[in-house]
Formats: sequence, structure tokens, C-alpha cells
Amino acid sequence: MRRKWRVVVCLTVIFILFVSYKILEPDIKGGTNHAELEYREVPVAREDNSRVNANEDHEGHQNVDDIVKELQEKYWINFNYPLKESPWQVAEKMVNLREVHPEQAPEIGSILRAMATRKIVSADTGYKGTQLKLSLILDGGQVVAFKPRWYRRDEIFTETPYSGADRHNGEIAAFHLNRIMDFRRTPLAVGRKINLKTEIIPNGSEQLLKTFFVNGSNTCFYGKCYYCKGEETGVCAEGDILEGTVILWLPKALPLKTYRHPWARTYITGKLAQWEKDPNYCTAVQVSHIYSEGPRLLDLIDTAIFDFLIGNADRHRYETLGNQMESVFLMLDNGKSFGNPFLDEISILAPLYQCCMVRYETYRRLLLLQNGVLSRVLRKVLKQDPLAPILAENHYAALDRRLGIMLEKIQTCMDKLPQNRALVKETVKS
Repeated sequence: MRRKWRVVVCLTVIFILFVSYKILEPDIKGGTNHAELEYREVPVAREDNSRVNANEDHEGHQNVDDIVKELQEKYWINFNYPLKESPWQVAEKMVNLREVHPEQAPEIGSILRAMATRKIVSADTGYKGTQLKLSLILDGGQVVAFKPRWYRRDEIFTETPYSGADRHNGEIAAFHLNRIMDFRRTPLAVGRKINLKTEIIPNGSEQLLKTFFVNGSNTCFYGKCYYCKGEETGVCAEGDILEGTVILWLPKALPLKTYRHPWARTYITGKLAQWEKDPNYCTAVQVSHIYSEGPRLLDLIDTAIFDFLIGNADRHRYETLGNQMESVFLMLDNGKSFGNPFLDEISILAPLYQCCMVRYETYRRLLLLQNGVLSRVLRKVLKQDPLAPILAENHYAALDRRLGIMLEKIQTCMDKLPQNRALVKETVKS
């Protein structure tokens, strides 16, 4: 009997040593390195990977209400923050290859105020694109885009997940959501009401003024864009006052490089893109050095997470700041967002569930914002915009619901991949 117990004990010890070695094997062997980033496995929030519910300490440390208060204070906008130089100079200095603005940037408030109030000195048709917009120059020489209001806040689009014209309020909500998600890859955006008669017409280009017309007592224009075909495609002010969103132009010193999105839709009824037919499509994407090295693929997956939250299924191309491998994947043109709060378009998440990986920092952020934290923080921040309310109430519920869906998708990947390879932690090398 004693001999049997000794055998059992020895086998148990051997088994424990073997399992411990397998767990530590990546660290023992030194991991996998790339030229710019080191990717290695990381622990998850809890040993059992369980979700945190609102009745217990959030992430095992703080109460949900405390986290909401802390984040609301962090992302609250101070429109009167004192600046020592032009707001346009401050904004330009914020931008680098990896972010549009830093995490701690109280100056954003003063920049947004300038965007919403500075005198318009020049107006022209929008630069390229399929959607109607204006290109404005504000006092001090700053170029901004102006996207006009087309719809009520509670308008719902049910045809396709990319139906309708751009929602100007979606650009505002997307900018602040991007801050709260700690991505910081969306240009500054703020609401503004413009008097077409006194602010645009006296300063408009000949090309723009040719598209102006009157509909009843309302001043209208149709501008120049792919879908701008004449008066039937124009937008009208209420009288002379047109509501819209002002979006800050990025610095010319950092030119944009455009790429086709590998998960782009065909936009042809009945014709599927390759990624919609091949569940292993991510493997084909990773053949390209653009996505096999550096942060680009993880940036793309971050963007899929962001787009799923806002319901944006229209990301057919993307831009980076320059063409370096570490150049950040910018989250521009978010107007096709917040169209249907009752539809969760899962296909937007294809990069996440086909590649089955996500940044560890992004996953931790999602955990932090669950249980209603996200909607409560965003609702408070958006109340500050000059055009508030920015979103219909149903969209806040949709944000929290979609966040939960994403956590379930990530959990599925974590369950089927060994040693939590679904979570990627990156360390920038010096």
C-alpha cells in the first residue's frame, strides 16, 4: 500500500512539473520578437475568466459608481482652459504617428470652443468623398470640415447597416467615445450652428455658391461630391441656420496614406466579399507584411471593436498618418454611425472573431466599461456639446449591449486558444 502511495505522489509531482513547464515555456524560450514590437502572452482579469457583474466590485477593486465618477471627471471638457498659444498650434503639436491627441489633454476644451465659435473666413465645397460637406477656414488659418444635419436624432435606418447620408451627430459621439475607449485616433469634432446667409455666402467660393438655392423660406445648397447631383440631393437650413459638426483637419506635415480595408464590403446585393465566405480569411490577410508585422492588424481589430459599438459598417478604406509601419490606423469618417440602435451588425466584428486576437489593453478597457459604465460616462460628456442632446436614448443602451457581445466573442477565443493567445500584449522597444 505504501509503495502505491509513493508511486501516486511521484506521478503527481511529475505531472505538476510538466504542466508548470508548459505554462512557462514561452518565457523560458524568450518569446517571439518583431522589429518594433514584442508580443507575449498575458494573464486575464481572473483565473476563471469570469465576467464581473454590477453587484460586486468592478474588476475586483472599485465600485461601478466610483469608476463612473472617476471617468466622467477625467473626460469632462473644460472649454475655458487657458492656452499660451493659438489653439490651432496646440492641436497640431498634439498629433504624432500613434495618436491624434494625448491621453491627458485639457487643452482639447479650448480647441473645441475655437472650432465652434471662431469666425469663418473662407468656405468651399468639401474635398473629395461621397458625402456632402463644406471645407471651411476659420480665423487663424485652421482648415475644418463641416458636415450638415440631415436627420432627427431618433431617425432609424433599417435597409442596410450603411444606409443613409452621414449623421453629423455620430461624428461628435464617435470622437468622445474614442477618447473614452482610450484609442485617441479620431479627429476633434464639435457641434456648431452656422448662418448660411451671413457666414457662408459672403465667404463662399464661386464653385460652392453656384450650388445654393432657396426652398420656401429655407436656404439650401447641394455642394460637390459623388452623390451631389443637384437640388434634389441638397440640404436645407431652417431658415438660414444650418446645424452641423465641425471636424478638425489634421496637420499637412503628416500626410495621410490610404489603404483598402481588407474586410471591406462589396456593396453589391447578392455578392459576398471573400471574408464573408472564408472563416479562415485572417490567415490570408496576415500573409501581407503590413499585417504580419508591427501594430497594424491590432489597430484594425481595435477599429472593428469601435465600429461595432457605433454601428458603422462602412469602413471600406482607411488612412494612416504617413506610411511607416508604426503609423496609426486613423478612425476617420464616422458619419455612418448610430443609425439603428436595435441592430447589432455582428459582421463588423469579423476581424476580431476571425483573427481571434485583441490587444490586452483594449480587453481591459472593455472590462472597465462594462455594466453600464460606458453609456453613463458618454452621456455625461456629450451633454457639454453645443448641440446637445447628441444621441437618442436608445443608442446608449445599444452601446452597453454591444460591449457585452464583444466580451463574449473575446471569451470564446480565450476558451479555444491555449495559454490565452487571444490577448496580445505589446511592448515598444527602445
